[in-house]
Amino acid sequence: MEKVVLAYSGGLDTSYCVKYLIHEQNLEVHTILVNTGGFSEKELEQTEERAYELGSSSHINKTILNEFYDKAIKYLIFGNVLKNNTYPLSVSAERIFQAIEVINYAKKVGAKYIAHGSTGAGNDQIRFDVIFQTLAPEIEIITPIRDLKLSRQEEVEYLEKHNVHYSWEKAQYSINKGIWGTSVGGKETLTSNNSLPGTAYPSQLQKEKEEVITLNFEKGELIGLDGIKDTPVKNIQKLEELASAFAIGRDIHVGDTIIGIKGRVGFEAAAPMVIIKAHHLLEKHVLTKWQQYWKEQLANWYGMLLHEGNYLDPVMRNIEVFMQDSQKSVTGDVKVKLKPYHFTLEGIESDFDMMKSDFGQYGEMNNSWTSDDAKGFIKIYGNANKIYHNVNPSES
Repeated sequence: MEKVVLAYSGGLDTSYCVKYLIHEQNLEVHTILVNTGGFSEKELEQTEERAYELGSSSHINKTILNEFYDKAIKYLIFGNVLKNNTYPLSVSAERIFQAIEVINYAKKVGAKYIAHGSTGAGNDQIRFDVIFQTLAPEIEIITPIRDLKLSRQEEVEYLEKHNVHYSWEKAQYSINKGIWGTSVGGKETLTSNNSLPGTAYPSQLQKEKEEVITLNFEKGELIGLDGIKDTPVKNIQKLEELASAFAIGRDIHVGDTIIGIKGRVGFEAAAPMVIIKAHHLLEKHVLTKWQQYWKEQLANWYGMLLHEGNYLDPVMRNIEVFMQDSQKSVTGDVKVKLKPYHFTLEGIESDFDMMKSDFGQYGEMNNSWTSDDAKGFIKIYGNANKIYHNVNPSES
């Protein structure tokens, strides 16, 4: 039997794929789960057991939290990246690195085929296929859900025929969880007007009393919480546990898919939203306006290219160098107040805070120029407008 490596999550789509590849394609299935922070150790063990129960010949769990942070999350923070000013690229960023690990494993076991459970109407199929075709063009790609145009109900019925019982209640929502957020798709997100019910989100409101926390940044990276230092990855996980108890970070992203149709998906990203907004506030105090302006332009491109599966384009490495360099003075503390369903930024403290300069205080006192200096500057500053309207008086 020929070998196929399946990118496996343990959800409905990939469970269906295991059975389909065995019974309909007569292939020896090897599954790999690439963990980007969405699974506890117990859940990884349960998912592995499930893979073998479905018929997988071998299964491995590969956790890549540190690699994912170093190669993607770090730059998403540096760039304050929010797709369409809303979505912190929770799932789209993960897929690239999961695809890379799947390819590496397929080469290791000598697989002739590689498979994933993406549909034909979303972005994930492109993210996976682009990476697969770039790094291993010799390995053929199999995509049962896409090729057969299956509904989730049809998948459940097929599994039932093979004595695999999958809860329809669980199957109604497609949930993808990782360290940088959780996506939630369901019948409501297929419409333009219906919101997701609160129960569809993995985290529920547990705390109602406000709490103030301090995020400690060093050169743009989250190095501590309330003065207690740890690795950025662990700090993100700690903040997620703390902020998700307030049900913070819920929203619905609407955007243009790579294939040209509009898409809508819910997400929950407590830690990413708090970190990005806190980091952005700190940058407003310590970066010049032109640093902020050009970083925003490049970060928007970086986020779009990553979202659309173009991580391997060399321009991404070029932009990363710029963003890394921009963080030299992004060091300081940001106070954040956590509240049920939202948060507010209280303020910052930094040795690089340019509001603390001796030049002046906004709206209050100028210490480094006279009133005549200000009048002369304003007169020259307005020259371009005065010249234009002098030449075009009808537009005045």
